[in-house]
Amino acid sequence: MMIHPDMLKELKAFYTPGTRVRLVCMDDPYTKLTSGATGTISSVDDIGTAHVNWDCGSSLGVVFGEDEIMKI
Repeated sequence: MMIHPDMLKELKAFYTPGTRVRLVCMDDPYTKLTSGATGTISSVDDIGTAHVNWDCGSSLGVVFGEDEIMKI
């Protein structure tokens, strides 16, 4: 899935490194992360994946258009 350059710019501005987030949902049957998990954004890459350092120790990325997080 391609992300429009304007949307990517908005994501990077909204989810800056250090932003605290909560997982709403993730479309990954293999993760142990559950809704409500919290973490800190480390970066957003050029395809819109938000890289999160989850408080539980995971560093699984959040895929734009597939998964959902919210600022806390």
